Amino acid sequence: MSAELASDAPPAHRAGGRAGAWRPPFRPGALLRGLPGALGRAALYVALPVALLAAWQAAFELGYIRPILLPPPTRVGKAFVDLAASGDLFRHLGVSLRRVLEGFAIAALVGLPLGIGIGLSRTLDRLTDLIIQLTKPIPPIAWIPLAILWFGIGEAGKVYIIFLGAIFPILVNTIDGIRQTDHRHVELARVLEVTRRRFILQVVLPGALPSIMTGLRVGLMVAWICVVAAELIAASSGLGYLIMDARQMSQTDQVLVGMITIGAMGKLLDVVLRAAERRLITWKSTFSGS
Repeated sequence: MSAELASDAPPAHRAGGRAGAWRPPFRPGALLRGLPGALGRAALYVALPVALLAAWQAAFELGYIRPILLPPPTRVGKAFVDLAASGDLFRHLGVSLRRVLEGFAIAALVGLPLGIGIGLSRTLDRLTDLIIQLTKPIPPIAWIPLAILWFGIGEAGKVYIIFLGAIFPILVNTIDGIRQTDHRHVELARVLEVTRRRFILQVVLPGALPSIMTGLRVGLMVAWICVVAAELIAASSGLGYLIMDARQMSQTDQVLVGMITIGAMGKLLDVVLRAAERRLITWKSTFSGS
């Protein structure tokens, strides 16, 4: 046993080399032993969607569902393949993705600095609180008439609607994250007479980062929700346009293709933000259930 441990030990321990260069040995047996658990977790992850699809298809086959109201999964899959093969799906997806990213980026550029400023300044908080509390509950779709008057029917009005949907989750979570800075850390920084710049960069922002990342993820999700409303403004392309055009033509299978594509893109971008969150917030352990 001791010989085996010695052979697996870092080169630094065996030969006096650098510990940072050591890599754990590749063990095919350990990989194979972990495979059933990984497959089990993957099966559990997709079990409920697969069961729902099977129940949906079975309800259609038994005649409980009228296809004009809810086409079966097989028909939706065929519509997905047809739209993808023609290139229409990717064209609409590209347009909507660009609008979502533009609106979300502007919301992040405005919401993050404003949220940090409000969180750090009582004066700015008092100055902006009433207008934020009054405008936050207004749904973005209610802004469409004004967006048309202010920006016309071009791209700016659509991006503005997405911006309005994304900015409040980012702003509110940034403020809350800063307000939840550990009081003991604040007192310690005062005792040590830490400069304000170091206090913000090394105490406040790291402590608020989990809440800020949550705000960005929620803001991105709301941006995808708003893209359909934004593309009601005289759009001729985009997933929202695809859904509304298919609805007018009673093509419910294409409506579902557009909805599923929006959900899939929202999930994909959320995975990207989660990965960034794990890399940025390495000091915090989270409870993931039992």
